[in-house]
Amino acid sequence: MSNVLILGCGKVGKTIALDLDKRHTVTVADTNKEALNYFPNLNTFYIKNNLETIKNIAPNFDLVVCAVPGSVGFKVLKTLLESKVDVIDISFSPENILELNDLAIKNGVTAFVDMGVAPGLDNIILGYYDSFLNVESFECLVGGLPKEKYTYKAPFSPADVIEEYTRPARFIEKGKIITKEALSDPQHVVAKGLVLQSFNTDGLRSLLETMKHIPNMKEKTLRYVGHREEMIFLRDSGFFNKENLEFTSKVLFDKWKLLPFDDEFTFMRVTIKGDNEKHVWELYDETDKKTRLSSMSRTTGYTCCAMAEVILSNQWGRPGIFPGELVGRESRIFKHVISFLKERNIELVEC
Repeated sequence: MSNVLILGCGKVGKTIALDLDKRHTVTVADTNKEALNYFPNLNTFYIKNNLETIKNIAPNFDLVVCAVPGSVGFKVLKTLLESKVDVIDISFSPENILELNDLAIKNGVTAFVDMGVAPGLDNIILGYYDSFLNVESFECLVGGLPKEKYTYKAPFSPADVIEEYTRPARFIEKGKIITKEALSDPQHVVAKGLVLQSFNTDGLRSLLETMKHIPNMKEKTLRYVGHREEMIFLRDSGFFNKENLEFTSKVLFDKWKLLPFDDEFTFMRVTIKGDNEKHVWELYDETDKKTRLSSMSRTTGYTCCAMAEVILSNQWGRPGIFPGELVGRESRIFKHVISFLKERNIELVEC
């Protein structure tokens, strides 16, 4: 049994804590005292937005899960690497986290980064196929949506969602990096009998550096038809500008908040082509009826937990920064993640 610290107890952090607590000693830390009240049976620690505090407590643990907002994710990850503690990171920070690789190696630290559903699980799938195929194209379509049609509710922080809609989207086409506005190139997609709409977002992240040999790569976000147009109107009207972002986030928080009995689902389709082969994987998950854990927290959180077990059971043992595509190249780890998710009733199948 290992000692695990979870930084951040939002929806995903809670899911991770509840799962890891079945096998390890878990401590949850957050800047929100009220959020810590959710864990009466776990060790909790209140942090006052202080990186020095994190640096002091982190070395007491075998592993730290970084589940903080993306806006502070890079700073927190860097602090943890300086603390010489192994890390699983799901913060989705806008910075290039691969820049921290030398620091991780210097301090003998393993850091699995972007270990959610997307980025994360889709990267692991790509890494597996890239280990034995000459991959020519990779496409990931992914979205978390309420079961109530033609509405939107955010499975995570509204500020992080808005970041997706404002950050320029990069993808690779014929071996060249192409940059377009987020929300561009809309297409209709049929998923589980629903007509959804895909559009460009900046989801490739580490793949732009680690998979440069693949000539075509793209990730697109899925939403109900009509949502994209609403977001373009808000963006173009200035509501997503830096000076208005706090106000907009507060307004959208109430509109987008998932209520305790709101049902939602997560859908992801990964398509990989190469060597005259085509492989399509689809993930589908809904709010758990018994625990009321959301599908986005389950698919993100359990992928993170699967990779936590890889570190805690000493199956990796190499220092550095490792996104999913580098870890997934080892078939045993790819199979472990698929099995781990299946045990938690997450439907991930090759079509």
